[in-house]
Amino acid sequence: MTGLLTQRLQQACDNAVAMWTALGRARGHDVRSHDGFAVIDGPAAVRIMPTTPDPGEDPAPVAKACKDHGRALVVEDPFGTLDLTAVGMTARHLPVMVREPAPAPEPEPAAGVRRVGTGGNLVRAGRMVVDGFPLEHYRAGDVFPLSLLEQDGPAFFTLGDAGACLTMAHGGVGGAYWVTTMPEHRSKGVGRTLMHAVLRHFDGLPVTLTAARAGKPLYDSLGFETVGDAHWWS
Repeated sequence: MTGLLTQRLQQACDNAVAMWTALGRARGHDVRSHDGFAVIDGPAAVRIMPTTPDPGEDPAPVAKACKDHGRALVVEDPFGTLDLTAVGMTARHLPVMVREPAPAPEPEPAAGVRRVGTGGNLVRAGRMVVDGFPLEHYRAGDVFPLSLLEQDGPAFFTLGDAGACLTMAHGGVGGAYWVTTMPEHRSKGVGRTLMHAVLRHFDGLPVTLTAARAGKPLYDSLGFETVGDAHWWS
């Protein structure tokens, strides 16, 4: 991997950790920093996130303790260096992708994407993400606390009642998360329209994301390239 790709993978990791840390603290979850990984410990689920390819502290015992206590657990390893099979976990593989700074696509005349600025619209965005993505363990009113609108990094976008996404500015890149299209609006360009808005929002910055299999063709067409193979252990 070239130096730039390594840098972008690290930036994608740092952005995701910053997003989950901000989200966890806004939700009142226990956020802990270890030597080489972070733990976001909520009442419904635990997320462990390596912050380096070679953590100084092994996250496996923390993962095992969660499993032994019957906790819902995800270990998001963007570097693909952990092996948690001995803990009884299995991994699915998701590409970490980046789009280098480039002109954003021009908006269509009636695109209709809006940045969320009020609590009511934030609840509506949360409902779309919970129902359309979907997100387990969360209710629409709890997934995105109102205090996130007061922070510098996060920004939410909606396209009417058809779709929504969260973005995070951190570490010299923009991150896109939960690019969601409601089932009744799929195959109508909602995800593309949302991503056009995201790219305009981060004009001049690299943009990173972790792609679900169904979304990867869209991101390929927008100029994103794969920089890593994330292992999501559960």
